[in-house]
Amino acid sequence: MFIHKNKRVLVGVTGGIAAYKSPELVRRLKDRGCDVRVVMSEGAKAFITPLTLQAVSGNKVHEELLDEEAELGMGHIELARWAEQIVIAPATANFIAKLAAGRADDLLSTLVLATSAEIAVAPAMNQQMWQHPSTAENLSLLQDRGVRVIGPGSGDQACGEVGPGRMTDPTEIATLLAGEALARPLVGKRVLITAGPTWEAMDPVRGITNHSSGKMGFALAEAALDCGAEVTLVSGPVHLETPAGATRIDVRSAQNMLEAVLENVNSADYFVAVAAVADYRPINVAEQKIKKTDESDEMTIRLVKNPDILATVGAMPNRPYCIGFAAETENQIAHARAKLTRKNVDIIAANNVAGDEGAFGSDQNAVTLIHHNGEIEIPTNDKYAVAISMWRHILKLANSA
Repeated sequence: MFIHKNKRVLVGVTGGIAAYKSPELVRRLKDRGCDVRVVMSEGAKAFITPLTLQAVSGNKVHEELLDEEAELGMGHIELARWAEQIVIAPATANFIAKLAAGRADDLLSTLVLATSAEIAVAPAMNQQMWQHPSTAENLSLLQDRGVRVIGPGSGDQACGEVGPGRMTDPTEIATLLAGEALARPLVGKRVLITAGPTWEAMDPVRGITNHSSGKMGFALAEAALDCGAEVTLVSGPVHLETPAGATRIDVRSAQNMLEAVLENVNSADYFVAVAAVADYRPINVAEQKIKKTDESDEMTIRLVKNPDILATVGAMPNRPYCIGFAAETENQIAHARAKLTRKNVDIIAANNVAGDEGAFGSDQNAVTLIHHNGEIEIPTNDKYAVAISMWRHILKLANSA
């Protein structure tokens, strides 16, 4: 089973003996393609070290409310905005009471108040504390506010007593939050992806470009990472966050993009050309801004054809498995099939970019994978889900070639 979103999950760890389970929760979330950051309360550090959680998450562990290394020292606001989901595991009776009261006296409690992310708690405490009316009232109040309560389980406790209050198994928590573990069929494979538009300068301030947002290319990079690949992402000028774990190379022109591709393609197992590369560029680029004149109502700009990046890679003798995109406004399938043969590649993903319903700029897409033996329809979905489906079919076709 594949998840449909690479969630940014913040794991909060509070001061209980069940904190020893938190590293396992972080691992299981990462198995499901999540990017995980950890925040520890002061009490949590009595049971487990920040270094352990840093090692399993691959990210710095946050402990201080005022972070001098964060922009403007407002680390809690940055984390609150970053998180798509927050889970406090273990959540002690004290921390649950703090949340219910709306207190914000440390980093973890403050960012819970400052976030719009989904929030879950996995209680862990002595069975008497769990059954106390105050705990029940606090949890009821949190649930009324939309906080999800996971568990607890029942059984032997560290204090020697038996009863409810055991933190739910980390694998179960991860599955409830992020689904089943991801299949990782691209482990050991290297993927090179181009994304976004190119910018072909006319002068220092003007240029030729297009409406590509880069979202589909970034989604394919994110999906490849979640499937275990090592990913290099060559991106034109876009305003998108780099997928966690990808190596990003920023370029502007088609020539810049070709150079970056040629520097990296020989080590790639898969090359996915998603970028909307300008077909032509101005022959001459003015050194200064071109001025409007009163002498004529027209201006002529002479253009020359840009290098064809996909065809260049397709012509290489030991090329990687190649997937191109055909962004069309009409006759998508016919144009894509012609492109498949002309550029000597393995798959062309045809998609519609016409009008308000087109793929450019949208968070959704639908593609048809054109290959030498047929076509595969991938229906409309969010671009990450489409990317996951694409990789599933690409791998099947590559393995049968």
